[in-house]
Amino acid sequence: MSEVHSEQLLSEVAALPALPGVYRYFDAEGTVLYVGKAKNLKKRVTTYFQRDHGGTRIGHMVSKIVRMQTTVVRSEAEALLLENNLIKTLHPKYNILFRDDKSYPYLKITALPAFAAEPSAVTFPRVAYYRGAVEKKHRYFGPFPSAWAVKESIQLLQKVFRLRTCEDTVFNNRTRPCLLYQIKRCSGPCVNFVSPQDYAQDVLNAERFLDGETQQVLKTLESRMVAHADKLEFEQAAELRNQMSALSTVLHQQSVDNVSDKDVDILAVKVQGGRACVNLAMVRGGRHLGDRAYYPTHVEDAVSIGAVDADEQADSVEVQVLEAFIAQHYIDVPIPPALVTSAAVGKPLLDALSSQSGSKISAVHNPREQRRVWLEMAQKNADLQLARLLAEEGSQQARTRALVDALDLAPDDLAALRIECFDISHTAGEATQASCVVFHSHKMQSSEYRRFKIEGITPGDDYAAMRQVLTRRYSKFGVQTDPAAEAPAGRMPDLVLVDGGKGQVSMAKSVFEALGLDLGLIVGVEKGEGRKVGLEELVFADGRTKATLARDSAALMLVAQIRDEAHRFAITGMRAARAKVRVGGSKLEEIAGIGPKKRASLLQRFGGIRGVAAAGVDDIAKVDGISRELAEEVYRALR
Repeated sequence: MSEVHSEQLLSEVAALPALPGVYRYFDAEGTVLYVGKAKNLKKRVTTYFQRDHGGTRIGHMVSKIVRMQTTVVRSEAEALLLENNLIKTLHPKYNILFRDDKSYPYLKITALPAFAAEPSAVTFPRVAYYRGAVEKKHRYFGPFPSAWAVKESIQLLQKVFRLRTCEDTVFNNRTRPCLLYQIKRCSGPCVNFVSPQDYAQDVLNAERFLDGETQQVLKTLESRMVAHADKLEFEQAAELRNQMSALSTVLHQQSVDNVSDKDVDILAVKVQGGRACVNLAMVRGGRHLGDRAYYPTHVEDAVSIGAVDADEQADSVEVQVLEAFIAQHYIDVPIPPALVTSAAVGKPLLDALSSQSGSKISAVHNPREQRRVWLEMAQKNADLQLARLLAEEGSQQARTRALVDALDLAPDDLAALRIECFDISHTAGEATQASCVVFHSHKMQSSEYRRFKIEGITPGDDYAAMRQVLTRRYSKFGVQTDPAAEAPAGRMPDLVLVDGGKGQVSMAKSVFEALGLDLGLIVGVEKGEGRKVGLEELVFADGRTKATLARDSAALMLVAQIRDEAHRFAITGMRAARAKVRVGGSKLEEIAGIGPKKRASLLQRFGGIRGVAAAGVDDIAKVDGISRELAEEVYRALR
């Protein structure tokens, strides 16, 4: 294997120290191939270059290596943490990689001030759904696996402790209680139906409940009830009795009245058919909050390459997937003190997590009692989720194959078949936009979608809009007159779908002829008789006869899926552009210091640009991320 590598690379390998560290392999184009860790860098890396790996996955990867980078660290734990930080950052091709761009939601209870001159919104903390960076002055509970779990918890707090959920601007302007007070989901602090002291006690009990101190909360409520009864304050005592009854009901429904665990994550893994699923279930405050499934990529490649060191006993695929998930997931997410896993994880990983979190992290893979129930539930969900994924992928692959056969396409690799679909959307010529959606690897690729703002045409001229978007998209792939010009980035799709019949196809044909591109790529999706779904016909730009696919054809299902996605994407873009023009939300982004996120927060808080314009400086400054100075600037700009 060493014959295919440069002398410089081999000399770098020979000069590596026998110390713990992390190594990165790069190909000729500078793409990161693999990131690995080692207790002994020299021994581990040398293994890749001294053996003959043949035509295996390892051999295929090693043959591409032209450059290497290494980082020496102090311990194996540091190496593990650095390795997974780099994996999440660099997205290497041959590592097990978990992609999850969604931040976790939290339940937020706003800060209770140390002193307030008179009752106001800040005197009565609010419970709310929250997603984003946390602030130290507020209390956050979670993370929760889903928005549904947060909202369910908020409903429990409303039912038992009757905490408010309204925005501060609503709270400060109420003169009579809202519907939530009438249905006993709020104690009415906005109209002083509860004292700040009693409300503060309810907030404290709610926080203790979320922390799992349920029995202490019940004892506190009971002692307060007895105290009111001794003073013959039977109405207040009855309120506390009802609160205890509601809390007892919740505890019975949640089955947490006798659970010793407060914060635990349960992780179960299932591997089948070259794919894997890790199911993460969360227990917080003794309450099972639900679960979320994760699907790693590059499982087969990473597993074969990760076992290259003969001096280490190769772990099972399940263990490698589980350890990769734990190491990558808890880089950004707080880790609870206890993990329950479906397979045993290594001590170095637990030591690294303990070092990172600053507290002891334990893991159990043969649990008993309630933990076993939780693990069995998570394992069952992992099995079901992976079976669903494999069924969906099998169905999508069958659709891709059916379309290839129906249109006589010849891609080198079925998964590499790339389809781009265009649609035009506007309202009576206003805010015309074109959308381009992308399909490859047997699924829609939303990260590659593009919108094109159409300008300089007669309003409502869909043909001119199609000409403009196709020219802008494919002109770089046209015939090059300058032989010294660099090749364009990316590649032409294997199929270009346009939502329309003969007219739109003719327009696309003229664009491709002018650019010197293959007319056989263009296919129009023409609505059938009565514009009914399932009666679509395919129109070709290269002169082939129209094709009518059967209503139950897998190829037609794929074409309809892509066409409908292009239409949806175009409609949402057009509506957003039209709303921006009509409502005037763009005025906010013209203010220095206001970007898309702050603009969205302001519009969401006040219900639109008119609400922002009508708000005072104090109210604007209460929006997250808006300083007093910036609030004054917004106030001046909109007046």
